[in-house]
Amino acid sequence: MQDRCEDVAQGAMECPIDWENWKWDIHATLLFVVRGGEILLIRKKRGIGAGKVNGPGGKLEQGETPLQCAIRETEEELKVTPIGAKKMGELSFAMSDSPDIFCHVFKADDVIGIPEETDEAIPLWTKIGDIPFAQMWEDDQYWLPQMIAGTTFRARFAFVGEKISWSEVCFDVIW
Repeated sequence: MQDRCEDVAQGAMECPIDWENWKWDIHATLLFVVRGGEILLIRKKRGIGAGKVNGPGGKLEQGETPLQCAIRETEEELKVTPIGAKKMGELSFAMSDSPDIFCHVFKADDVIGIPEETDEAIPLWTKIGDIPFAQMWEDDQYWLPQMIAGTTFRARFAFVGEKISWSEVCFDVIW
């Protein structure tokens, strides 16, 4: 099966990034728990994207695998342990006014425990049909619904401020 790629944001710009030689500043993870028609999101209280809705996640620590990081960050941010986490995608963000980020995206089937607010995040169980995309990073609308449905992906976005200036999303990626 061949990857299906598209310029989802339909940017008018030619690609401003040499992706073959691009190097990220931050190596990170995101994790989304999807169960019973709902998704576990957070409202970030600090750091990059503070105030926005996203999934729990953060920076990899020395010697940590992306999966270990995704689980640790979810435990730290929400006081729950994800179950059945599986890698679904990779995101590359070339940012104009913050560090560039390479992010592994995971989807989990459930959690052990009840999500709690911490100094980092407020938990938000949200119906799949009510995901607040207007309160999220602009790119999420282009890959999150497909990921929830079980489609793997690889996406690259160039941002100017908080707006996408260039994009490419490939679905049905084989890891």
